[in-house]
Amino acid sequence: MKFSFDSLLNAGGSRQTYGLLNLRIFGWILYGFTRPGILVPSQILAQVIRIGVQAIPMASLVSLSVGFILAMQSSTELGKMGANSFIPDLVSLSLMRELGPLLVAIIVVGRSGSAVAAELGTMKVNEEIEALRVMAIDPIRYLVVPRFIALMIMLPCMTIFGNCVGLAGGWVVCTLDMGMPSSFYIMRAMQRPELWDLYSGIIKTVVFAHIIITIACFQGLNVEGGAEGVGRATTAAVVYSILWIIIADTLLTGLFYVVL
Repeated sequence: MKFSFDSLLNAGGSRQTYGLLNLRIFGWILYGFTRPGILVPSQILAQVIRIGVQAIPMASLVSLSVGFILAMQSSTELGKMGANSFIPDLVSLSLMRELGPLLVAIIVVGRSGSAVAAELGTMKVNEEIEALRVMAIDPIRYLVVPRFIALMIMLPCMTIFGNCVGLAGGWVVCTLDMGMPSSFYIMRAMQRPELWDLYSGIIKTVVFAHIIITIACFQGLNVEGGAEGVGRATTAAVVYSILWIIIADTLLTGLFYVVL
């Protein structure tokens, strides 16, 4: 077992394939649970703040706007049928199942995913990553794993918080514009969704977090061509992350629809 772990953790050299990068990330995480000092809490906490906490204001603003938009647009059509009482249901279900996880993930791609790709790419161009290897410090363990764990923790938390902010946006429209009682809005928004609606959104955020951070790290670690290469890698990280997030969301939604 020790030999297989060592072979995996030291594989790849200076250029990583995407599949090997994923295997090495999970290998270091598993290895870190058996050897103290492999996973450094202070490094993970620093990335939690940089990647997650600092992105909360932007993600919250987007979620608030989505809550406003959902409530206002649905009131236009549902009001014609006298069905305004269903607006809280629509807002809560839309945020929990689809729009909350998807939009927060896209915001994180643009804000944090691009930053990770640019940071690692600059380190690659400046030969700082090679310097780590010379000092017998594996770049995957030292640079990638803390960022991976941080985003896997923070994206579900940010999505749940964003859902709450989005519900608050819908509440403002329903109570101030339509005169809906606050108690009625809260009861409908909380009672209509089932636990699976929340769980399905969390499952999506975990998948999205994996896509965002692995693509960003893959692009950053494989930069070539100086500063121009860093720009290309950052752009590729954002474009590919958004593309695969949308594909993953479609596949997961279809899977949940078929299974349930």
